[in-house]
Amino acid sequence: MRTEDVLAAIATGLWRWDNASGTVTLDTEAARLLGLPAEPVVLPEVAVRSRFHPVDWNEINGIVNLAVAEGTLAEARLRIMDEDGRVLRTVRSRSKPLENRGPDGSVDYELIGTIQEIAEPQPGTTAIHTPITGDWRRSREAFLLDAGRALAEARSTAEVLRVAASLSMPGFSPDGLAVFGVAGDRLSIIGHHGHGQGDEGPFADMTLETDYPAAEVVRTGRAIYLPSPEDYKRRFPATWPLAQRFGRVSWAFLPLIVAGRTMGAWMAAFKHPVSFSPDERSVLTTVARMLAQALQRAGVAESERELTTGLQRSMMPQLGPEIPGMQIAARYVPTGGGLQVGGDWYDMIPLPSGRFALVIGDVQGHDVRAAGLMGQLRIAVRAYASEGHRPDAVLSRASRFLAGLCSSQESDSPEDPDSGRDADPDFQSPRFATCLYVECDPRTGLLEVARAGHPDPAIRMTDGTVLMRPTAGGLPLGIVPDTDYPTTRFTLEPGETMMLCTDGLIETGGHDLDTGWARLRAILEAETPADGGHLDGHLERLADLLVQAVHGPSSHHTTGPLADRREDDIAVVLLCREGGGCGCGSPQLHPGRPARRTILTVAQAEPERIAGARRQIRELLHDWADPEQVDSAVLMVSEMVTNVLVHTDGDALLVAEAVGELGGRRLRVEVADSSDELPHKRHPGEMASSGRGVLLMEMLADAWGVDPRGEGKSIWFEVHEQSKPDSDPLD
Repeated sequence: MRTEDVLAAIATGLWRWDNASGTVTLDTEAARLLGLPAEPVVLPEVAVRSRFHPVDWNEINGIVNLAVAEGTLAEARLRIMDEDGRVLRTVRSRSKPLENRGPDGSVDYELIGTIQEIAEPQPGTTAIHTPITGDWRRSREAFLLDAGRALAEARSTAEVLRVAASLSMPGFSPDGLAVFGVAGDRLSIIGHHGHGQGDEGPFADMTLETDYPAAEVVRTGRAIYLPSPEDYKRRFPATWPLAQRFGRVSWAFLPLIVAGRTMGAWMAAFKHPVSFSPDERSVLTTVARMLAQALQRAGVAESERELTTGLQRSMMPQLGPEIPGMQIAARYVPTGGGLQVGGDWYDMIPLPSGRFALVIGDVQGHDVRAAGLMGQLRIAVRAYASEGHRPDAVLSRASRFLAGLCSSQESDSPEDPDSGRDADPDFQSPRFATCLYVECDPRTGLLEVARAGHPDPAIRMTDGTVLMRPTAGGLPLGIVPDTDYPTTRFTLEPGETMMLCTDGLIETGGHDLDTGWARLRAILEAETPADGGHLDGHLERLADLLVQAVHGPSSHHTTGPLADRREDDIAVVLLCREGGGCGCGSPQLHPGRPARRTILTVAQAEPERIAGARRQIRELLHDWADPEQVDSAVLMVSEMVTNVLVHTDGDALLVAEAVGELGGRRLRVEVADSSDELPHKRHPGEMASSGRGVLLMEMLADAWGVDPRGEGKSIWFEVHEQSKPDSDPLD
């Protein structure tokens, strides 16, 4: 005997309900039980849904969700209806919900199970709501847990309203919702669902004295339940015509109460009769309480976001007018905690001389006080710069200003003996700020840089090579009021781009200065305009890519622990001098490989910068074909700079330039000093600690020499690339 025959003998049918495709597959017995012709059939979901009582249909959704969460069978009793709305029979359904995830991440269910007729015939009666479907208490608890989680996760008023509209209450889901607020002595519509465009008009400006259920709920703080149109018409005859046109037959109006204050009302309207039993009223009351709290949280969050946005917009300047021959892009990303404000800032300041200044800085901390100090410090720096002071004088005055500002706040915030409260220790603590100030001549590209404990600028050369440009610097602002800030001068060549950033861009995501800089360097070197041509918005796109490298999905797959990518705010400024290869200027008809050049001064008082000189040479030759030649060049540079510091009283000026095509380039390095004494070839013994500089250059350099100058001399060497790499990264 076949399985189908056995199931038919015991009045049991098989069905498969595919929610993704919206189809239902029934065997012969299942079709008969649903009041359809007794034959296997595949029907649209709507055709089968019409055979169930609407109350049972709404309630089964909660049972299915609970079965998915618990990994159990979904069991329910369902009333089968005929075309006249009468109950034909009651069936019992037992099915296994299978979860299917679509390519876009959406979740659908497929129910596979049986339906069987049970001995509860109700022929010739009109269907009314009875608690026959599933376990009411389990369904209610599952629904409330799910609703509470969804409302707690909503972060805006719009999200709260979307969650409220999607709630499927066990057994009596409403098809029309409205949330009323209070504006003075009038009702306002916060949001609605299940109504047409403009339907809210008559209800949007009612006074609280109007004979309308929502107004009475707000006045009294008590819920109103209207199970039938007759109840509505009897209690509120004046506004019944407004509600009649929507075709609902039951209504519930509940107060939205937070901390004992009625902040509005919630309406749930039904197209099928609802008697509002104690269990149903309990569910509605609980949902109203959760909805009120969610709306309150969303309102506070929106106010905070509005405050944060306004504060940051008022403090972050708009980049000034266009500068001929140059382009500028900037980004600011706030921290992810609290009010999302911090101490990072940037500014562009027109100067009286026709030049302009770029400023980037970071006040210690990520709180409101840091944001306040940042705003005051930014204004002070702008004021000093606008007076025409040089970069070192601007930072010296700013350091004195911040130190005085913090000391005055500390003296103005003592313990208050009358209130018995201690002042906030974090508010009293002194703060410092790092800052980088760059004065730029747009005509020549000359940059004058003063640095106060801030990361050095990075330069992207015309061929795509990126170098960190070492600059002289002093202590962060505010630590020692009278601090000197030496100035470093270099030229931004046509086609080069300079990046200024705060440490949040470098160290966010568990990185240190080295690994974070390597991450940014890869982005800067990879984003190269094709064929040196014009690319609209290239600098803006590069700024976006730098931020995405830190906050985008790919940032979680690079070096560093899986950490919160919003633990520090970020400011970044890009300055490009238009020219071939930058993507900002006019296209080049015959692009060639431009020269790479770096300049560095090593002062007598800064011998530690010799390590920086070695690093500069390695970065300049990062794609050199022969690594041994790179080691040789680094060794000769270290020897030449060290000799200047040891044997003269002046500073060493290092100029390195690589020219030519890949595989045939020429590196020329010059180290100039103010001494007229020329180097001499010596023959040191085995134990001698010096005297090998000239011998090294004779052995390692392809050419070298000494050029006397009016004051001092210049020692130089050249190295020719020995072989060509496999591919040209610019091809």
